[in-house]
Amino acid sequence: MRARHRQGLIALNLALLTILAIMTFSPLATGQPTQVRARGQYSMVAGEITGGTPHVVYVTDANNREMIAIRWNNSRRTLDGIGFRDLNADAKAVNQGGPR
Repeated sequence: MRARHRQGLIALNLALLTILAIMTFSPLATGQPTQVRARGQYSMVAGEITGGTPHVVYVTDANNREMIAIRWNNSRRTLDGIGFRDLNADAKAVNQGGPR
């Protein structure tokens, strides 16, 4: 009986290793990014906006050239994102004479 349990555990381990190998070496899903993001270098600046809660914090990632605006929601005690800008896309649009 003991040998039978050992054989079952060996079979289970082999099955789990096979599944792990398949998951490790399978190609990326279409929604996953193919290149790795650069490590961010962040700066934060406090500011104001018109309407609603006037206080906002702008967080800029200089390496990836992105910016997000966030504010504190006191009732839920969370930070809410209120805007995002891709600064690379904005710079390209300005250089090509597009809308600002």
